Amino acid sequence: MSPIISVSGLSKTYASGFTALKAINLDINRGEIFALLGPNGAGKTTLISIICGIANPSAGQVLVDGHDIQRDFRATRSLIGLVPQELHTDAFETVWATVSFSRGLFGKRKNPTHIEKVLKDLSLWDKKDNKIVTLSGGMKRRVMIAKALSHEPQILFLDEPTAGVDVELRKAMWDVVRTLRASGVTIILTTHYIEEAEEMADRVGVINRGEIILVEEKTVLMQKLGKKRLKLHLQGRLDAVPAPLAAYNLELADCGTELIYTYDTRSQHTGITSLLGELRAAGIRFSDLDTTQSSLEDIFVSLVRA
Repeated sequence: MSPIISVSGLSKTYASGFTALKAINLDINRGEIFALLGPNGAGKTTLISIICGIANPSAGQVLVDGHDIQRDFRATRSLIGLVPQELHTDAFETVWATVSFSRGLFGKRKNPTHIEKVLKDLSLWDKKDNKIVTLSGGMKRRVMIAKALSHEPQILFLDEPTAGVDVELRKAMWDVVRTLRASGVTIILTTHYIEEAEEMADRVGVINRGEIILVEEKTVLMQKLGKKRLKLHLQGRLDAVPAPLAAYNLELADCGTELIYTYDTRSQHTGITSLLGELRAAGIRFSDLDTTQSSLEDIFVSLVRA
């Protein structure tokens, strides 16, 4: 299946001379949830803005469902819904009016049934006649999502969609995202809440200093780069790791009452079996053990620091 978005050699240099994007190559698959991660200033918003037709590239090409974003602007823009970081709404319009108007901007015929469904899905139905100026920040964020969904896009960009949103609303938003994905909508999100990407995404891309440094399926990424830590709670105290155990690179913790063994998730635990045998032979006993695995956040931090 051909990708729904294909980015080739995309670069962006501003008049000041600052290069925000450097020869980006990226394919996004139809129907997936793709998480784009990166620190502030990495180029996430610039990349999204170019794909959505808000900013012009300095070089390269972007195809959306086979259409060039510059030559076929109307066709590509109608396929995309965008929820930007900043809240931009007509403060003195009602929720119903502003969402309906957004649909009209794309040349879509009136469809009150669709608008009603979107507002109900986002828990905005009881606010449909309220002026936006009267809404809370979280409610305004919901209106932005409703506007992006008003014209029934095939692709939805969510640029920090849950920034400043309470936990309850965040969960409600992700329920909507799951429903959209199930209906075939492709979702591209940027987020500082990396646990959201870990829970939601099919694939993860990491951008840093204007370059894509990694694109990988989430589960494969965590298998490749994830580490596990085995913590052994010792029955007695150790002053130092015995010399026969040096090859395991063990770490003493909690005043010598814990031994920590860090290993690759691909090792199939053969190292653990060997380690436990060596501990027994050295007369080291433990009362309990537990394991933890690297999170997507741990992996992200290690990549951008590299």
